Amino acid sequence: MISVVGISASSRAELDRELASLGTNLLTVGPGNTFFGDSANLPEEATSMISRIGSVTDVAAVGKVEASVYRNDRIPKGESGGISVRAAELNLPETIGATVRSGAWLNAGTARYPAVVLGDKAARRLGIDKAGPDARVWLGGHWFTVVGILDPVELAPELDSAAVVGFEVAEKLLGFDGHPTTLYERSTEASVDAVRNVLPRTANPQHPEEAQVSRPSDALAARAAADTAFTGLLLGLGAVALLVGGVGVANTMVISVLERRQEIGLRRALGATRGQVRLQFLAESLLLSLLGGVVGALLGAVVTGGYAATRGWPMAVPGWVLAGGVAATLVIGTIAGVYPAVRAARLAPTAALAGT
Repeated sequence: MISVVGISASSRAELDRELASLGTNLLTVGPGNTFFGDSANLPEEATSMISRIGSVTDVAAVGKVEASVYRNDRIPKGESGGISVRAAELNLPETIGATVRSGAWLNAGTARYPAVVLGDKAARRLGIDKAGPDARVWLGGHWFTVVGILDPVELAPELDSAAVVGFEVAEKLLGFDGHPTTLYERSTEASVDAVRNVLPRTANPQHPEEAQVSRPSDALAARAAADTAFTGLLLGLGAVALLVGGVGVANTMVISVLERRQEIGLRRALGATRGQVRLQFLAESLLLSLLGGVVGALLGAVVTGGYAATRGWPMAVPGWVLAGGVAATLVIGTIAGVYPAVRAARLAPTAALAGT
């Protein structure tokens, strides 16, 4: 049980650390549908309009480009491997917390020319593990140099399987219309809810009902809730394990009484009372349970620490779990030792000495 709780607590601690580093103040704005069910568009000025909100600290736009990416110009059309093409503004990494594994992100120069940054999955599907002048892809009928490869982006996983280019080159070579399909926005923690309420009207003043606002960190929070529910299930299994352990303690004590009948008879013959015999066997049961509880708590902490170390998580074993584990074993030891202690006290001295 200590291992189950400790590993779950370590997992949640890693998730909390991840959320703290990424921030829960990221909101995304995307186009919805028109009144007639057609796909809507966000205005080209949406980024500048959102940046005027006082509590907004960062805002970056990404637009979907109708183009395909291939490793070279000899691959048949349609076999793009599910890689999408996105046009992005230069401040996108700072806004969504993205990091570059190889090479560099787009800058004011490369955003104007055939240069591309690949997402983590996109780079692996294309067989490119390093950015540089020798790494090129056939994108939209043009050769693009791979200037960077991203690490996995937790809060924008759609970028993992995307090839990202600058807005200017997307409009010049790829027929991009300039309308953003996703806006990423960060504001101060205290004003997230207030900004969320005004984002649709700010991003699309003429048709605010066509703008959809979401919070990517909600998915991580939902994952934490799922982990909590799973922990409850595992604790139920741990409770069954405790019950089995209690039966084992009781069985050990009953066998001890049966094997030590002559000792019990001798003690009674020498003047030991039934209460003293009961106390002796109950104390043995508690001692057995206490030792097992302490060893189990230590093993549970060691298992938790080892598992957390292999996953790169912070180790988190709540103190109440260690104390509760030992306390639970003592309670079980008391319950399991009562019957053997009473049975030992009821043995008649003469019968016990005779071994019957």
